[in-house]
Amino acid sequence: MKKTLLAVAFLMGVPAFAQDKVNPPVPPAGNVTLPLEEYNRLLELANKTPRRVESAPLPYSIKRADIKLKVASETVMGTVQLQGETFNHGETKVALTSGMTILDARQEGKGLPLEQEGGTQMAILPGPAEFSVVLDAGLPLGIETGRASFNLPVPSAGSARLTLVVPGDHANVHLTPGLITSRESENGQTTIEATLVPGQAASIWWATREVLAPVVPREVRFLSNMKTLVSVSEADIRLAVLADITVVQGEPSQFRLEVPVGYEVTGTSGASVDSSDVESGALTLKVNAPGQRAHQFLISMEKPIGVTKADVPFLTIKNSQRETGEVLVEGVGTMELTATEGGSLKRMDIKETNPYLRSLARSSLQSAFRYHRQPNENPTLALEWTRFPDSSVLAAVAERAVVTTLVTNEGRSLTEVKLTVKNQAQPFLKVELPVGATIVSAEIAGEKVKPVEGPDGNRVPLLRAGFRPVGSYEVSFVFMHSGTPFAKKGGSEISLPKMDVPISILQWEVFLPEQYKVKDFGGDAIAANLLPESFQEAEIGGSGGGFRTSTGAGSIGGLASLSLLPGQMGGYIVDPSGAVVAGAQVTVTQAETGVQRTVVSDSSGRWVVSNMPSGRVKIAASSPGFKSIVSNLNYDASNPTTFSFSMQLAATAETVEVQASNSVIMTESRQIERDIKQKDTSNASAASSNVFSLQQRVSGVLPVRVDVPRAGTSYSFIRPLVLDEETKLTFTYKTK
Repeated sequence: MKKTLLAVAFLMGVPAFAQDKVNPPVPPAGNVTLPLEEYNRLLELANKTPRRVESAPLPYSIKRADIKLKVASETVMGTVQLQGETFNHGETKVALTSGMTILDARQEGKGLPLEQEGGTQMAILPGPAEFSVVLDAGLPLGIETGRASFNLPVPSAGSARLTLVVPGDHANVHLTPGLITSRESENGQTTIEATLVPGQAASIWWATREVLAPVVPREVRFLSNMKTLVSVSEADIRLAVLADITVVQGEPSQFRLEVPVGYEVTGTSGASVDSSDVESGALTLKVNAPGQRAHQFLISMEKPIGVTKADVPFLTIKNSQRETGEVLVEGVGTMELTATEGGSLKRMDIKETNPYLRSLARSSLQSAFRYHRQPNENPTLALEWTRFPDSSVLAAVAERAVVTTLVTNEGRSLTEVKLTVKNQAQPFLKVELPVGATIVSAEIAGEKVKPVEGPDGNRVPLLRAGFRPVGSYEVSFVFMHSGTPFAKKGGSEISLPKMDVPISILQWEVFLPEQYKVKDFGGDAIAANLLPESFQEAEIGGSGGGFRTSTGAGSIGGLASLSLLPGQMGGYIVDPSGAVVAGAQVTVTQAETGVQRTVVSDSSGRWVVSNMPSGRVKIAASSPGFKSIVSNLNYDASNPTTFSFSMQLAATAETVEVQASNSVIMTESRQIERDIKQKDTSNASAASSNVFSLQQRVSGVLPVRVDVPRAGTSYSFIRPLVLDEETKLTFTYKTK
């Protein structure tokens, strides 16, 4: 029975699985005996709905369109290859293209019949299957004055590519919408490749030249401005010529200039340069836009030399109606160069030269000139130079290092290093810390920076973003060392790190707790009180550490010295025992104008005010626990001298006014300074402002906890000319 059903379905020409409903044939009259299992299976088959065959959502798809066209005469001819796929069974009508004149159609090399519906070329293709159709097509070409164009209908495909050949070298073809991906010129033709927008017509056009009757060419007239950079190096002389040409009349297709004898052209460039050629000692520059009114060329050439003198050649464009120019001379390396001008060449300031010409220079500029070439007076320039051997230049140097070290009762030390730096280009300071030491903070010109830890040592930045130092500036860092705890007595050692920047003078103040008696200092630094008078009077530094020079008062205790410049006034404040008074307030008032200047004495009792004119002044000094003192005197700004005062103890606020003459006050000042010098014969001294500043920073600014001593004794040391060396200090101690 099953075989009979399949046979009947095949004879009807319809697949059995494609029928919506199958009616089994009626058997002849009679009874048929079947097993129950077979009977149930037949009922199941009869009641089962046949499977429907779903159709594709789209009858076909064009995947790719390759269009190849060539412009000939007044038509555009070529081929359109369409690749795609049909999805339905049986014949499918496929829309190929519209808006083109189809001359022939082929599929797999065989002719393909087409039909037209509403201006669209249609093809009947079997399916489901892939297809590739090639159409021979043509389009009309529109020609206007100086322009040719045509519209290209683009098939609705997944992607569309165009290859177009137009007549003419370097034809500037435009296309919209779409994107030109390549452009080549060969044998008088220009070939472009482009990607098109599927389903949107593309407009294509390019410039053409009409063939006109030959006319007499107009005379070419142009002006030239030649800006020349002359670079004198050890082995050669190089010329970089920036030529600006302004066309006044005609359409020049090329420009020629003579190449100086011995020189070799190393490069030519310019927006309008098509090609360049050197032949018979002349350089020819061909341009791609003869109608352009302005041209700019950059020409470079060089000549080897073995002498220390040379004449600079002046390049000139042939047939220029007027020529002007500038010459800029640079010397590569260390040299002394002399330039001697002649003819129409005139010297000028380097800053007045053309900025584009200056931008070509890479070395030191020596001289600059300008000229206007005259028919009977040509410019001349003779160079002669003396070369000096190059030497290494320090990238950075520290004019001064002021170091402050606080030593705790546990033997730990906290050290602040302040460097006054002159920096050319060094980004980091390499710091090789002692074993067990770590950097806790760093600053550049008062702003915090982050130190960097490397395998060969720590790095403290010398520059930061947005900071462009002009002169000297301060770089500081603080490091902490674990050290060795103090015993009742024994010896100890403190060291400073190696730094790879040369330090002119290192000033080191060590602050030790008061319960330890320290002696027998040794190491690399020199105790400040042991320095000779000549060194004490030399200028060795300034800020923070209190190391100052003295012209009239002399040095005090080997460290405290005072240097007064014209217009400055200063001196010392002491108590009745001759000990210095730190933190005393000194106010200087000009009697004529009433202008006041107030300062505070430092840890050595010194005070200084500046910008003081000559005349009658009043000096008032006050400090808690002392009687205030007021002195009136005449001041000569051209001959500054020191004015020192001895303040008396007072239970309440009292003021003592001195009306003595200048000679009496100056005599008292000298006596006070002599007393201070006689008392301060050891290296021990009161702590400076640097110690107080570091103590305050530890209390809340630095990210560490250190129980620094609040009372103690400072010891000052100096070491000159330090470069990448560790500075050590040893001493013995015992508990008082």
